[in-house]
Amino acid sequence: MKISYNWLKQFIKTDWAPEQTSELLTDLGLEVEGVERYQSVKGGLEGVIVGKVLTCVKHPNADKLKITTVDIGGDEPLQIVCGAPNVAAGQIVPVATIGTTLYTEEDEAWTIKKGKIRGEESHGMICAEDELGLGKSHDGIMVLDDTIKVGTQAADIFDIENDYVFEIGLTPNRADAMSHLGTARDLKAGLVQKDINLELITPSVSAFHTDNRMLKIDIDVLNKDLAPRYCGVTISGLKVAESPAWLQHRLKAIGLSPINNIVDATNYVLHELGQPLHAFDAVKVSGNKIEVKTLKSGTKFTTLDGIERELHEDDLMICDAEKPMCIAGVFGGIDSGVTESTTSIFLESAYFNPISIRKSAKRHGLNTDASFRFERGIDPNITEYALKRAALLIQELAGGEITSDLIDVYPNKIEDFQVRLSFDNAKKLIGEEIPREIIKSILTSLDIKVNNVTETGLGLTVPAYRNDVQREADIIEEILRVYGYNNIKTTEKLNASISSTSRFEDHKIQNIVGNQLAAQGFYEILANSLTNPSYITLSEQLKEAHNITMLNPLSNDLSVMRQSLLFSGLEAISHNINRKRQDLKFFEFGKTYHNYNGTREEVKHLTLFATGNQNKESWHTSAKKSDFFFLKGSIISLLNRLGISRFNETPIKSDLFSEGLTLSLGKTKLADFGLLKKSVLKHFDISQEVLFADFNWDAILDIVKRNKITFKAIPKYPEVRRDFALLLDDTVSFESIHKIAKQSEKQLLKNVSLFDVYQGKNLPKGKKSYAVSFTIQDENKTLTDKQIDKIMNKLQVNFEKQLGAELR
Repeated sequence: MKISYNWLKQFIKTDWAPEQTSELLTDLGLEVEGVERYQSVKGGLEGVIVGKVLTCVKHPNADKLKITTVDIGGDEPLQIVCGAPNVAAGQIVPVATIGTTLYTEEDEAWTIKKGKIRGEESHGMICAEDELGLGKSHDGIMVLDDTIKVGTQAADIFDIENDYVFEIGLTPNRADAMSHLGTARDLKAGLVQKDINLELITPSVSAFHTDNRMLKIDIDVLNKDLAPRYCGVTISGLKVAESPAWLQHRLKAIGLSPINNIVDATNYVLHELGQPLHAFDAVKVSGNKIEVKTLKSGTKFTTLDGIERELHEDDLMICDAEKPMCIAGVFGGIDSGVTESTTSIFLESAYFNPISIRKSAKRHGLNTDASFRFERGIDPNITEYALKRAALLIQELAGGEITSDLIDVYPNKIEDFQVRLSFDNAKKLIGEEIPREIIKSILTSLDIKVNNVTETGLGLTVPAYRNDVQREADIIEEILRVYGYNNIKTTEKLNASISSTSRFEDHKIQNIVGNQLAAQGFYEILANSLTNPSYITLSEQLKEAHNITMLNPLSNDLSVMRQSLLFSGLEAISHNINRKRQDLKFFEFGKTYHNYNGTREEVKHLTLFATGNQNKESWHTSAKKSDFFFLKGSIISLLNRLGISRFNETPIKSDLFSEGLTLSLGKTKLADFGLLKKSVLKHFDISQEVLFADFNWDAILDIVKRNKITFKAIPKYPEVRRDFALLLDDTVSFESIHKIAKQSEKQLLKNVSLFDVYQGKNLPKGKKSYAVSFTIQDENKTLTDKQIDKIMNKLQVNFEKQLGAELR
């Protein structure tokens, strides 16, 4: 939400600096995320000075240029080359001096520099109105009134709005603060606590009166639950035109584009008071009647954006005697709005049921300034006041007369909230006793009425516009935020309780795994559980029937719960690659969601992603690509860290991978990993290889809980290493060598490792060479050469018999 400081100061006359005010607003809970300077003319005409053209002669080297001398009140006149056809001696003109920054219509900055034009020096520029941002004309230079004194700053003679705009990150429950009036109310309360008592100034509507009753439009609210209050009035004889500069500046400052004086007036009051309004062209209101009702499901309705929509039976509509004109509180219809030919309007101000508006807005994918406020709950008691304020403003801007009585359909008044505050509870929740007089002062400054005071507490009436303050805890929160969180002393004592939890708690195991992956260079990502339904087409393993679909999706791209963590990870990889970060290692803990014949199931997963290089290139280390074996090493070390050292490897059966393995323990699948298919990556505009691993975290957690810790003493006796260089068929895997070696010597052989593989020159065709190391150790005594030789001979014989191996 954007708040103009100049606009805010119309409600509360403070002379505080914008930065000081923003700090107080933040302390009050209206967090100011940024303060921007707004100028109605970009640059504020700084460096532009009023000058007088003393001489004007033809440029000797250009037919369309002239050489002028201009007095700007300095010691010497400036020589300026000018191409404007209307420049002449004796004119009073705006001059952009050397160093002045001007801006194009696209907000591109350019600076006036000393230079030569066709061989003649130029020390500035005589400006046209579009070059200064004062208009759109470029027919010639601006010629000013000859009564203006030479040397005057241009900013002093033009109506330039200089403002500061607060960007406030408003919490959804603070509907009361979604306006300049609401922000001013909080600011006033904050200033009171600093002993600064300022009056809250609100626009007067005492001048409102009915001029005649020549255009009466009846109002019939058929669904009073959805529209508890509805007001309307007609204005005739008005003229639609461009809004005056002051109003345009106000709207532009908060990011709105001016449209015309009628629409701008309703937008102004919306952001001034927080009350949405809507102006209907009265000529288009058939039967001179407004009906507030719901319509049959499937009814077609075209909104202002030109889109035809199907209405739901619960959508509240503003209709005339024949047709719908507006989705109440959300969006107007294409045929009922104000146009240049409009001369009379029906002006609406209402309070709609917040839940109804929220559902309609979500249903149709619409988010407007009006729905943003209505769905959070506006002030039901400002409806009539805001209507009068808007009507008077429209009369001021567009002329016209009030041509009907103000109709206010409000059958059941929305009452204020009654809340009881206990002083003891306030002390308990705040952690400090705030003096009772200060509490009463804070509540009064917030328009919360103190009905009665006792030794134990207060009886309070909270205004209806504070729909977020209905409980004692809410009252205490209000007291605390105005009193100041920073004013509550921090105690030197820390109270804590010790809980006894299992070391196998999910979050503890996650921390172990997360720390290990982070140490290996992986970064954790947290993706949205909502995803694009089209992703299921990328794999036959994913079924549309298993989707869990959102009832009110934010968009089609986020309309189903994810069946796999793969695609959100690829979105993150694509996002980073598009920003020149190709070397990536990610991991994510998350759930998948499935609907199996009406039974919904959640399964937790851990996923790993690796693409690009493992490490950055440096003077002593060359870049190494993240390959299949890097990912496999990370997976095995992770499983080993969790005490899972024995598992089976089988070729993967998944249409997502071009190659890969499945790791399992018995019948339980632990993980799938491998190289993703290019067709899957192409969908995300990824051209480089991506490695992916998907762990069944629930299954792994169950195994970890059943694992028992075993330990043994560190051996006292040395280990021995022996190597073989084996010539083998190129179809033989290292796994076969490892298996035969372990079967040959089960007690003393501790480790088998492959440290080199060679194929090519000097080897027979179809052969390869494996360099394998064997670590042998007896934990009870020192090994003899005879024992070692016996083991190695046995290994050699078995390799020769079972694999056809030869020693090189």
